[in-house]
Amino acid sequence: MTTTTLAVLVPLLPFLGALAGLLLGRTAPGFVRPLAVLPTLASLALAATVAWRQGGGQAVDTATELTPTGSVPVELALYVDGFAALTAVLVTVVAACVQIYSTGYLRDDPRYPSYAALVSLFTSAMLLVVYSGDLMVLLVGWEVMGICSYFLVGHYWETPEARAASLKAFLVTKLGDVPFLIGLFALATDAGSFRVTRILGAVADGGIEHPTLICLLLLAGVAGKSAQFPLHTWLPDAMAGPTPVSALIHAATMVAAGVYFVARLLPLFEASQAAMTVLAVMAAVTMTGSALAALAQDDIKRVLAYSTIGQLGYMTGALAVADRGAAVFHLLSHGAFKALLFLAAGVIIHAAGTNSLAAMSRMGHLRDRVPDAYWTMTVALLALVAIPPFSGFFSKEAVLGVAEHVVTGHTEHAPAAAGWIVLLAGLVTALLTAAYATRLWLLAFRGEGPEAPDHGRQPLTMTAVLWVLAVPSLALGGFAFRVLPDWFDGHDLTPTLTTSVLGTGVALVGGIITYATWRHTTAHAARVPLGAVAAHPEGDAGLVEAEAIASHAPAYGDIAYAPDPSDPGRLLLGPLHRPAAAGFHLDAVYTALFVHPVRAGANLVRFLDREVVETYVRGAGALPRRLGAAVRRAQTGNVQTYVSALLAGTVVLAVAAVLVATGA
Repeated sequence: MTTTTLAVLVPLLPFLGALAGLLLGRTAPGFVRPLAVLPTLASLALAATVAWRQGGGQAVDTATELTPTGSVPVELALYVDGFAALTAVLVTVVAACVQIYSTGYLRDDPRYPSYAALVSLFTSAMLLVVYSGDLMVLLVGWEVMGICSYFLVGHYWETPEARAASLKAFLVTKLGDVPFLIGLFALATDAGSFRVTRILGAVADGGIEHPTLICLLLLAGVAGKSAQFPLHTWLPDAMAGPTPVSALIHAATMVAAGVYFVARLLPLFEASQAAMTVLAVMAAVTMTGSALAALAQDDIKRVLAYSTIGQLGYMTGALAVADRGAAVFHLLSHGAFKALLFLAAGVIIHAAGTNSLAAMSRMGHLRDRVPDAYWTMTVALLALVAIPPFSGFFSKEAVLGVAEHVVTGHTEHAPAAAGWIVLLAGLVTALLTAAYATRLWLLAFRGEGPEAPDHGRQPLTMTAVLWVLAVPSLALGGFAFRVLPDWFDGHDLTPTLTTSVLGTGVALVGGIITYATWRHTTAHAARVPLGAVAAHPEGDAGLVEAEAIASHAPAYGDIAYAPDPSDPGRLLLGPLHRPAAAGFHLDAVYTALFVHPVRAGANLVRFLDREVVETYVRGAGALPRRLGAAVRRAQTGNVQTYVSALLAGTVVLAVAAVLVATGA
């Protein structure tokens, strides 16, 4: 088969698997797991074949008109270059691992058939985004991912947290998608086409009249989909969904779509210095703010969620300094070790038989109970911290290196201000990343929390996947930075000496300080009576968690263990701990700025509708009804009454006639 045919089959196979899974989920449950795993594995094989054939050479570019529009045409276009080929391999690898892992993680879940079908549909939608050469077709995959995330995050819909999280994820991303759609139409109007190649050609010829406005509109959608400031608040709450879903969203789909979109259209953004500066500021705020928030979280999945937001900030930072090679390199590296982190966290949670053990302050004695998770998560955390020779070191240093090149004037594709912003924010974030990663490892595996019940050995489908993902987390970076330049426009990805020393140095400082703080706080940790622990207050989930971390102790048996004394994050952050734990109260700000006004407006409209409009409607019906009631009372059925009324009327008419005649 031709490369084009193979590329078409890559997103088609998971889609067909999803369709078959939905149709046969109830009637033939024995086929559910094969229909979830086999199409995704086949798609992985085809994506790898497409990447091997493409080889970083000439892009595969073909199209056919989807439907005549009378103006800007919409085409079913395929565009597979080195970026697309490797990103598709990442998506299918992570999706296959998640599907295999889920067969064990959700083996007793009655809703597994619909879950597996939605994961396959999610995968298909992301692959459509990756391979599409037409922005309107890309938008289809973009929006399908949004609805899949709504259903998957709300998989445990019995819990109010899952329902609220799924709705929040949907609404926040849609908030960004509205200006994104407007930006797509404005871009197509200027370029005369939705085709990516024609748009880039128009950019090169100076045919885009409003690049700054278009880029800013598009960035709104990117911020929502890739969880960048200020539309990032949905991602930590999305941890209410199953852990494999978190791995899929954070590592290969959804949040990766925004970064990939900007990388695909980077020449357009380079045409606007203002847009590049905005992108750099957005990346810097996202990086540093999310790292501070991660250092204050008690839930292990929320720590990883904020970590994803920060690492996506590195990718957008690389794009802000006009290097999509470094951005996609970190996207590939991050996809491997972040999927491993979430799936290892899922093993820990599964070992306890309850999601309650997601709180790190409640963890204890886990190193020997889940050795697979312990060793593989250690590898993934070292990759996250960017310690050489793990993969995260090479990809993160590629980002810092290109920022340094902008600062030193070696490239003029981005403003120097953007280079300084990304470089300084990246170094600060490297320090904070090492701090929260070290804290996570210490609290999760060396904590002294109560020992939860042992639910036996984990399924092989779960533990084997961890070791599969540990290989690229350890070895991908050292191999890739030598090979990938041929796939990524020839951009050099070799780490530079200055940023390597600075980045690794601050990471080591962050880890050592956190370890020393943990030793100090552990020495002063104390047990408190169970009666001293208050109930959690009602309210926003993020604020409840912040209050729980700051004031309350998780209880097991007869003893409650206070997390505060032994948590190094509290001491390191000091007065920032409480606001950082609550995500710097952005949800409260959005509630005040948007939710309350919208609700007030809705209440006003309801009042006007019920008390004003309906009053006239009810009055229009009441008046004839009352007149009819009065007339009905006059109809007694008594003939004498009718004759008397007739005579009385006659007399009245006669008197009236006399009076008129006399007056005349």
